[in-house]
Amino acid sequence: MSEKFDVTVIGGGPGGYVCAIRLSQLGLKTACIESRGSLGGTCLNIGCIPSKSLLNLSEKFHSAKNFEKIGIETGEIKLNLDKMMKNKDKAVTVLTKGVEFLFKKNKVTYFKGKGSFENENSIKIEGSEGTKIIQTDKTIISTGSEPVSLPGVDFDEERILSSTGALSIPKLPNKMIVVGGGYIGLEMGSVWSRLGTEVIVVEFLDHITPGMDRDISNEFMKILKKQGIKFNLNTKVDKITKNSNGVTVETSQNDGQKVKHDVDVVLISVGRRPYTKNLNLDKVGVKLDEKGRVKVNKNFETNVKNIYAIGDVIDGPMLAHKAEEEGIAVAELIAGQSGHVNYDIIPGVVYTSPEVAYVGKSEEQLKKENIGYKIGKFPFMANSRAKAIDEPEGFVKILADQSTDKVLGVHIIGPHAGEMIAEMAVAMEFGASSEDIARTCHAHPTFSEAIKEAALSVDKRQIHS
Repeated sequence: MSEKFDVTVIGGGPGGYVCAIRLSQLGLKTACIESRGSLGGTCLNIGCIPSKSLLNLSEKFHSAKNFEKIGIETGEIKLNLDKMMKNKDKAVTVLTKGVEFLFKKNKVTYFKGKGSFENENSIKIEGSEGTKIIQTDKTIISTGSEPVSLPGVDFDEERILSSTGALSIPKLPNKMIVVGGGYIGLEMGSVWSRLGTEVIVVEFLDHITPGMDRDISNEFMKILKKQGIKFNLNTKVDKITKNSNGVTVETSQNDGQKVKHDVDVVLISVGRRPYTKNLNLDKVGVKLDEKGRVKVNKNFETNVKNIYAIGDVIDGPMLAHKAEEEGIAVAELIAGQSGHVNYDIIPGVVYTSPEVAYVGKSEEQLKKENIGYKIGKFPFMANSRAKAIDEPEGFVKILADQSTDKVLGVHIIGPHAGEMIAEMAVAMEFGASSEDIARTCHAHPTFSEAIKEAALSVDKRQIHS
């Protein structure tokens, strides 16, 4: 007899493993199937975690090269890329093993292999030790997403890179083209730029970070330019060809001008698509939308009863923390509780230096939705902590409802923005007004005082600018 489970989760990424742990905590016999051989999904293995490690290490390297300017004298600063990569890999290994420990602690059964539907209640697992079939009352699809390339261009992860290959370049490239001015491309471009690579970003639109508040986007590009990254906006890639020395990238601009770039590597960062292949979804009749995403109702259930989906395979921002929230919510709904995700308050962070973070509506969205709003802004140039440690770039921007003063959106570019945004996510979850933020005591001297001042600025009563 094959083993029987109350719930089976296909995919052990942030959404899947968190969901499996919560299901088990709620008393359901739970299995999780992961094909990678290690838990944590794209995020932990080849995404968020290794990229943040490299961002941190490259920032330290860049800072060390400028120590002399601030009175710290050392010998010659040298890059040991091999050691840096090993440090990154160590962080990944420690964390993936940590998730395995959490599975044991919470009594989740972990299967290594590829999971697919035999029928609505039978899951086939193909692993290194052969094939087996398990039975399940309910199944949650949490298989994540994969990078998209340009038409006719295949990733080789040596010269034509996705984000995966960009995390493991063995030798410092002299020159790199990043195709796409979104978060992932800019993060990885920042890493290699700080280590000494000439980086050129090619973006089809007339601005970077599509969907981000334009004030922040413009400031962001200005700062990245100052750091040495070059931008070719209003530009499309016509052709990418490998040659004996690297890659030739042919581009054309809106005005018809054509430019040919000879570079060592090209990073294609134009988006991601849901990973739903090889699941046999058609066999059980699970419907996808026009973008290949699994269609679900408000309870994350597909058109097939007892089959659910969460994370990157369904509609919404492809963010690890969004998937985690959905994993908790669907587990609680299955257990008869009232799981819920507030999609209006999901923060986003770009982990460059300075960081960029946001939550809620952008100014452009408010205009489009005809919502009256007030703006409060405060520059880090006027923040004592930022000035004291020589990180004065950027600002905090708060958008509040014109009539009720309720905070509708917060956008930060500056030091530790990714940590600071949490304060505003909590405030917005409780329906705070800008007045509430302005009247909350913030410690001095801290970066978060810039949030208080921006809140004061909503009613034009900031103190320090």
